[in-house]
Amino acid sequence: MKLATYRDGTADGCLHIVSRDLRRAVPASGIAASLIDALQRWDAVRPALAALYDRLNDGTEALAAAFDPARCAAPLPRSPQWLDGSAFLNHGDLMQKAFNQSPIPQFETVPVMYQGASDDFLGPHDDVPLPSEADGIDFEGEFGVVVGPVPMAATPEQAAAALRLVVQINDWSLRTLGAHEVRTGFGFLQAKPSTAFAPVAVTPDELGEAWRDHRVQMPLHIDWNGARFGEPHGGQMNFSFADLVAHGARTRRLSAGTIVGSGTVSNRERSAGSACIAERRVIEIIDQGAPTTGFMAFGDRVRMQAKFEDGRDGPFGVIDQRVVKAG
Repeated sequence: MKLATYRDGTADGCLHIVSRDLRRAVPASGIAASLIDALQRWDAVRPALAALYDRLNDGTEALAAAFDPARCAAPLPRSPQWLDGSAFLNHGDLMQKAFNQSPIPQFETVPVMYQGASDDFLGPHDDVPLPSEADGIDFEGEFGVVVGPVPMAATPEQAAAALRLVVQINDWSLRTLGAHEVRTGFGFLQAKPSTAFAPVAVTPDELGEAWRDHRVQMPLHIDWNGARFGEPHGGQMNFSFADLVAHGARTRRLSAGTIVGSGTVSNRERSAGSACIAERRVIEIIDQGAPTTGFMAFGDRVRMQAKFEDGRDGPFGVIDQRVVKAG
């Protein structure tokens, strides 16, 4: 299934089912008021949602209308919890080399993860208001999963069974603030403004062969101000989403609707480009001794779209956002 949330003036929006070709949509309010409602009652409502999806795809759903991504909030406009990992070790390795940092203990065997704000996610075409260009404005292309209930100390196998939906993410970062916050030892706060999501969340089966080993086996195409920035491949995750969810649940239960991110998609092949500015700058430091690429300015745009390996558009739709001055 493919699911989206239209804004309707409520905090959680109105759940819609979206056709496989992303051209048609129909409200699912008669089954579940919102996506969080559906996730909390997943086993009970999934058959009716699936039947509605089938009618939409075969053209027999009378209430179907054109799908309008401009009306979309994030699939989950707010979530019980947002946990973001760093599953692409190449990204961390580059940072360590560029800044001559000591290796993170157990970096290759224990996932790195932080807890971000989950009360105010951005939609796929929302402007991104931020206070200052001096904060080092950066995009971060990622994939993520939305889970059902996960017990404390779940195994990766139990975590895999709880995976409900797959999403595409732009995890905005403020790099100047992040550099300070990392040194405090308390983790990110001001450096992580609201995260943005592509309009459509999908059940893993919608990815077909592109969902393998609990990873999104697709390149994430990123353009900055209309110019190609990179298309790193999601399949190079060193930790799977099952691993990340199990790590997040090590000492706590995860409630239905918790989102777990992959961290910045990063590939060892330089030809793939990057999914964030910080990584490009790190490569410039390694190769040239200093960065030459600046961070984002107000008015800049970033576009992200996962695509299948044969070039077909992916199932999540497009993130296309502009950075603006807050206030």
